[in-house]
Amino acid sequence: MTSTVVYKGALRTELTHLQSGTVIENDAPTDNKGKGERFSPTDLLATSYGSCMITTMAIRAADMNLNFDGTTIEILKTMSSDAPRRIIGITAILNFTDLFKATAEQKEQLIKIAHSCPVEQSLHPDIKLDVTFNW
Repeated sequence: MTSTVVYKGALRTELTHLQSGTVIENDAPTDNKGKGERFSPTDLLATSYGSCMITTMAIRAADMNLNFDGTTIEILKTMSSDAPRRIIGITAILNFTDLFKATAEQKEQLIKIAHSCPVEQSLHPDIKLDVTFNW
């Protein structure tokens, strides 16, 4: 098992990662009768995409002896306006610090790594992905 999910009432769930015991909560979004006080399930999916990209890139950057510290990704999730409710787009903007000094060839390798992360490979092909790398 990877995790457990417990419904806590008021459209909130508690998610426990079994290996570490880490607990997070999520809420239904305000546009779907929730409080919106926590990440929604679809927020977590879109954010997982950013986390996966940055993690896989950081692994490769370390192999290249590049300073990846402080790199950020801004995520914008776009939902469909019609039924069924679903994510139709994810915008990811990666921002690198001045400490990140990569050659054009290294940047090309990192872009390829980002786009081959397991989450991107698991997303439905109808989800429009818009990724910007601000070197």
